[in-house]
Amino acid sequence: MPNTATLQREAAVDVYRSVEQQLKETGAQACGLMFIHCAGQIQPEQQVRTHLERVGYTSFQVWQDERTQTVAVLIPGLSLNEVHYEGLRIKHDLQESVPGADPQITLASFPPGERPSKATIQHMAESSNLVDSSEIHIYTLEHTKDEPERILIVDNDPTVREFLQLRLKMQGYETYEAVDGLAALDLIEKVTPDLVLTELNLYGIDGIPFIHHIQKLEVEQPPKIVVLTEQRVEQTISQCFRSGVDDYMTKPFSPVELDARIRRCLH
Repeated sequence: MPNTATLQREAAVDVYRSVEQQLKETGAQACGLMFIHCAGQIQPEQQVRTHLERVGYTSFQVWQDERTQTVAVLIPGLSLNEVHYEGLRIKHDLQESVPGADPQITLASFPPGERPSKATIQHMAESSNLVDSSEIHIYTLEHTKDEPERILIVDNDPTVREFLQLRLKMQGYETYEAVDGLAALDLIEKVTPDLVLTELNLYGIDGIPFIHHIQKLEVEQPPKIVVLTEQRVEQTISQCFRSGVDDYMTKPFSPVELDARIRRCLH
């Protein structure tokens, strides 16, 4: 029987798939789409439904992504100005009716015949968790063009993390960092990195089991995995490659060589 985490991930995938399908079915008209995320464990789905019904919309869809606590709202027929105005009203309503909600909102309007992919919809949803709650973020398809590749650095040594983060940012990558395996697994689901650069000696989940956990995550596109570790045992290296690791480097390492190996994995 699937565990709760697996069911939640499947539900999240279904949300994005449902949004994509509904957008396609409204292809003959403009369509407003917004994602709303509130602080803490606040789930604003019912308040959003009530608001839309109260202001008179007869055609709309609302979904709740239980994993990220993000609400998706699709309102056919709305231009960007109209969906932005509605986003402002929803934000104000939530602030008035739900103490501490502090809603973060990303929204867009897609003209007739222009519909985003599921990956774009997911990216838009993720952005609602990261935007400044003091303003509404207007999303366009240009956000998905020439996006920097995302690298998650996993290492319990803050000096190593800082060095890698600075160097990778200089190479044009978008970087994230985690101090242990559990934090890394949570971030992989949230930000869907293109590559995970990881030590094997980690707190909690580490080594080969950590690699297996990464590969079992139900994400749209599994990340490449590059191991950067102090472990030099030949058996460990072989196990990593048999487990699907894309590359393996030992510390101390050449930053120039690491740059080249990361580029090779990503391209």
